[in-house]
Amino acid sequence: MKLSHEGLADRALWKTAGIRLPGFDREAMCTETEKAPAWVHFGAGNIFRGFIAKLQQDLLEQGLIRGGIIAADTFDYDIIDEIYRPYDSMTLMVSLLPDGRMEKEVIASVAQGLRAGAAFPEDLARLREIFRSPSLQMVSYTITEKGYALTNMQGEFFPFVQSDFEKGPDGCTHAMSMTAALLWERFLAGGAPIAVVSMDNCSHNGEKLRASVMTVVEQWQKRGFVSAEFAAWVQNEAQVSFPWSMIDKITPRPAKAVEEALAAAGVEGMAPTVTSKNTYIAPFVNAERPQYLVVEDRFPNGRPPLEKAGVYMTDRDTVNRTEKMKVTTCLNPLHTALAVYGCLLGYDSIAAEMQDPQLKKLVERIGYDEGIPVVVDPGILSPMDFIHEVIDQRLPNPFIPDTPQRIATDTSQKVPIRFGETIKSYLARPELDVTGLTGIPLAIAGWLRYLLAVDDEGKPMECSADPMLKELQGQLAAVKLGDPASASDEVLAPILSNTALFAVDLCRAGLAGNIGGMLQEMLAGPGAVRSTLVKYLG
Repeated sequence: MKLSHEGLADRALWKTAGIRLPGFDREAMCTETEKAPAWVHFGAGNIFRGFIAKLQQDLLEQGLIRGGIIAADTFDYDIIDEIYRPYDSMTLMVSLLPDGRMEKEVIASVAQGLRAGAAFPEDLARLREIFRSPSLQMVSYTITEKGYALTNMQGEFFPFVQSDFEKGPDGCTHAMSMTAALLWERFLAGGAPIAVVSMDNCSHNGEKLRASVMTVVEQWQKRGFVSAEFAAWVQNEAQVSFPWSMIDKITPRPAKAVEEALAAAGVEGMAPTVTSKNTYIAPFVNAERPQYLVVEDRFPNGRPPLEKAGVYMTDRDTVNRTEKMKVTTCLNPLHTALAVYGCLLGYDSIAAEMQDPQLKKLVERIGYDEGIPVVVDPGILSPMDFIHEVIDQRLPNPFIPDTPQRIATDTSQKVPIRFGETIKSYLARPELDVTGLTGIPLAIAGWLRYLLAVDDEGKPMECSADPMLKELQGQLAAVKLGDPASASDEVLAPILSNTALFAVDLCRAGLAGNIGGMLQEMLAGPGAVRSTLVKYLG
């Protein structure tokens, strides 16, 4: 069996293999999308293929919509060439249940995959055509938090962003510049309204997206590439809205066990590939079943009935509260703590870490003891129910092949929200003692220890990709395993006082001494990370 339009013709064969096929006419969907495109999505990776595209599939199968999604990528064009086009833009979705069962389904709601880059003029021409169409209702994104960044920690524009400013709409490369260029195309074609929706796992994602797009527009206006009228159009959220959202679903890298199970079922060509941008990706997506998407309901040109697919369509305050609940308290801080300590202690599975007594106590301390007292209740979900699901079911699921190394990626971009916001909440509440925190300081100290690129056995360890990795490692260059005093106040203060890193000055907050002391204990020698965890957590 081959995952392609022709390969799905023998439906009985797929049914026998236990794989659910789409219940709609895919050819008709593609025709409708060509004629009246309604949804473009940037970021063609796993979270899109395994979650967002499935939402559209559910609506197609209910007969509530007729068209599909156009997927585009501005960063890793190999995904389109190697994962979309050979499989007619379809994905084999595998849900990994805690009892070991796999639910398998072909997702066929993506009509087309496009490479959004200057080297692919035909694809860009198609994108421009799509954005000129009044039928286009929304453009969405899963490009990771760093995909919205235009500047470094010093506030200086990245060279490739500066180049986009100088070249204008016709020569840009960055995702935010490409968005601005395509909106310019839409404005010139009559300026039909549109929603520009970040679905990335970051705080105030719509605000970040809007700020970055507007920065590009303003820079182009200064240089005469676009008009003041265009800038005013983008700024007018009755014309171009930037809804906020909260997304939650774990979609780890492809698992060997899933690849083998699909091969045993008779599905051909499921082997993963590593792209030239080092993306490890496969024609299938494996993921947990639990999923949440909460979206601010501001779509000036209409939208699909996403609530019929399980999406919470609500107001900005509710999105913000839900996002704060998840990202600052109930999931993401736990994930990051597990990530850095998992790497230090030699784990290659998040689920396996949850069997470690100290690491389980660490996430319980951060979540239940330190997070829940300041948690934001969104009203649509129970924080305690949510965190219980995370700690008792999701993180320990042994069939989710998620690794601490993957979760440790871009940690510098995550700590301000995942830990800094809770610290700020403690500082704002006089009845709470921020210096009494233990789990969060341990997580931050563990991250600093992780940045030394030496594991708890004293062996070299590779750190995951992070835009701040070289700079932070440079600041910690004098800190050495076996020399606790090397982690002096003078060395740590520039890092711990950096509000861009932590959203708060940890020195002024009174936490620098605790964090520095914990780090020094972890530097005593091999095994010191473990002994420090035992000391503070039992």
